[in-house]
Amino acid sequence: MANTPQSKKRARQSEARYAVNKARRSRIRTFLRKVEEAIASGDQTAAAEALKNAQPELARGVTKGVLHKNTVARKMSRLTARVKAVAAKA
Repeated sequence: MANTPQSKKRARQSEARYAVNKARRSRIRTFLRKVEEAIASGDQTAAAEALKNAQPELARGVTKGVLHKNTVARKMSRLTARVKAVAAKA
């Protein structure tokens, strides 16, 4: 339990950051889910559009410190490859 005024303030700040980061992570996951659903449906244009919308959100997650840059790079790379595979299959 926080006892000093400084530690109480840090606890408040930590809760606030946690809430913001949780919302950001949730938003990013939503964009990723839309890409996954478009890939699963086999619709190449929808998948490409969903990926185009998801990329800035992923990049923002890196700049805000929610996700590691290599994690985002890996996700973008794999999703791009999967969207291209849908295009090749169609």
